[in-house]
Amino acid sequence: MKSNNGYKTIWIDLDNSPHVPFFSPIIRRFAEKNHNVFLTARDCAQTCGLADYYKFKYRRVGRHYGKNKALKVFGTLFRTLQLMPIAARVKPAAAVCHGSRAMVLASNLLRIPSVILMDYEFGKNLPFSKPTLLIFPEVVAASSDFSDNGRLRSSPGIIEAAHVAFFEPSPSIKDELKLGDNDIVVTIRPPATEAHYHNAESEGLFGAVLNRLGAVPNLKMVILPRNEIKQTAWIKEKWPELIRTGKILIPSHVVDGLNLIWHSDLVVSGGGTMNREAAALDVPVYSIFRGRIGAVDRYLSETGRLTLLESKADVEKKLLVKKRVQQGETKSSNGKALEDVVWGVVRALENGR
Repeated sequence: MKSNNGYKTIWIDLDNSPHVPFFSPIIRRFAEKNHNVFLTARDCAQTCGLADYYKFKYRRVGRHYGKNKALKVFGTLFRTLQLMPIAARVKPAAAVCHGSRAMVLASNLLRIPSVILMDYEFGKNLPFSKPTLLIFPEVVAASSDFSDNGRLRSSPGIIEAAHVAFFEPSPSIKDELKLGDNDIVVTIRPPATEAHYHNAESEGLFGAVLNRLGAVPNLKMVILPRNEIKQTAWIKEKWPELIRTGKILIPSHVVDGLNLIWHSDLVVSGGGTMNREAAALDVPVYSIFRGRIGAVDRYLSETGRLTLLESKADVEKKLLVKKRVQQGETKSSNGKALEDVVWGVVRALENGR
């Protein structure tokens, strides 16, 4: 669909909560280029809450179906059917996502060029769900574990740099969460227990981290559960004393994740996006992810920007707990990664691949 000024409509699907801050500057940049942006969002984790926080106008479509594999496949196919009539009415010139299988499948069936921005090469795809174009970090493109099938455009650095580049810290988060200047602040993201790639070892490492940090004086753990009901209830039941004493804080509302990371002394996460955001902001970060390690995390580990915690012994030996000396401004100050993402979508718009 073309707008009145001749520019086109771009469809972006927010399939999971990390996609909201990730796409925020990309949406803004497309608007600056006078393209129309149409947003859909899946009711998963805090995706819609974050979209509201960012004041996005979006269409809520579909939900999360839990960790059962058969239900996951059903949910993807059903959401594809939900998205198709919406996309058919909007008639976008291109569809863009950060791994939304339902969007890519719907786009292929409707013959809409699709672009996936990905940084984990071991994700599983459904049949007929290959995108027109894949944008991967260079370290993934160079990996022997990944085959591009002629659809790959590589991007320098890590994809998270695209939205971290224009991040501006605000001290308001400390008052919002009642964090003192003398507190050692640790932001923690639990493992994705309902993801297809989940390894139960991650839960054991998560518990070891909480038990160790809970014994450190003047330390507060800000935990951002992936599931507001099940995971929050599990944490409250398992560590009631740490919650009662204020050692564990679970925000009752959506918070600005990047701002929280920046004001943390270290980050521990069971997933990819928050780890890479912390690395992009030069905040010490520890991964308790125990699935198959992708090329980006291997690269960050080898360059000293990410520490992999692979056992409970690692939690005791490798997890360094201390105050961080903040720089005056963020290090990710250029927009090269953002422009590379926008260029890739423009290529799909112009060439259909």
